[in-house]
Amino acid sequence: MNTEVKIASVMLKNPVMTASGTFGSGMEYSEFVDLNRLGAVVTKGVANVPWPGNPTPRVAETYGGMLNAIGLQNPGIDVFLERDIPFLQQFDTKIIVNVCGKTVEDYLEVVERCHEVRIDLLEINVSCPNVKEGAIAFGQKTEALYDITRAVKRVAKQPVIMKLSPNVTDIGEMARAAEAGGADAVSLINTLTGMKIDVEKRRFVLANKTGGLSGPAIRPVAVRMVYQAARAVKIPVIGMGGIMTAEDALEFILAGASAVAVGAANFINPYATEEIVQGIEEYMRRHHVEDIAELIGAVQE
Repeated sequence: MNTEVKIASVMLKNPVMTASGTFGSGMEYSEFVDLNRLGAVVTKGVANVPWPGNPTPRVAETYGGMLNAIGLQNPGIDVFLERDIPFLQQFDTKIIVNVCGKTVEDYLEVVERCHEVRIDLLEINVSCPNVKEGAIAFGQKTEALYDITRAVKRVAKQPVIMKLSPNVTDIGEMARAAEAGGADAVSLINTLTGMKIDVEKRRFVLANKTGGLSGPAIRPVAVRMVYQAARAVKIPVIGMGGIMTAEDALEFILAGASAVAVGAANFINPYATEEIVQGIEEYMRRHHVEDIAELIGAVQE
């Protein structure tokens, strides 16, 4: 039984990875999960300089999910390369570094610093606000997405995954823009923009007013967008958005995802990723599937 999947030139032992921002760099979770069992660990977003993030409160529960307005708080690339990468290199799993920035130059600085160490793939978070474009996210305009993809590909030594924003009119069009810019893969969806109001206090629950909605509530939207993106491009698609179980992960794979990322589930069940790996293997045995490639995009039209 073969569970290996290929993202660009990189072979993952199975299609299960972590979603950026929900697993740190694996240090805390390594007490619960054997990182060697995962196809890849995707790190929390890292910028060229430390980011303090947004003011608190910045997390709120919602029906079937959660809102977060963390603001990509991170210690910056210097601390990240010194502390996080050596930790992950101890394990037999692929390392995917999530990169964030406020200008194209910010992104490129981090990508170039990643030349210094063994990293398998880069995931570029284009849901960051582009300060030169009036804080519109890079991933909300096809031209901006194409331009930043091309710029990153010019300097990157590792294959590049573009992480797409769902807060757009046509996700297929955005996936095609990333592919045209040279992306080796796309990942989706990032969080949906949401809001929560405390009716007793008549105040916004989050200091930022809005936040990113994640968790099971967004999964049907995510599955639909992954299906559309997979039909729009020839490069691999990595699916995410509310995956809690192996059944959820398989839904994305059948829709066309070559791999999946587990996010909010890690906060509820720290064993989730490893349980999903095991669940996919059990499904393959039960349905006599010899190679997971047989399942990718196999939903009947």
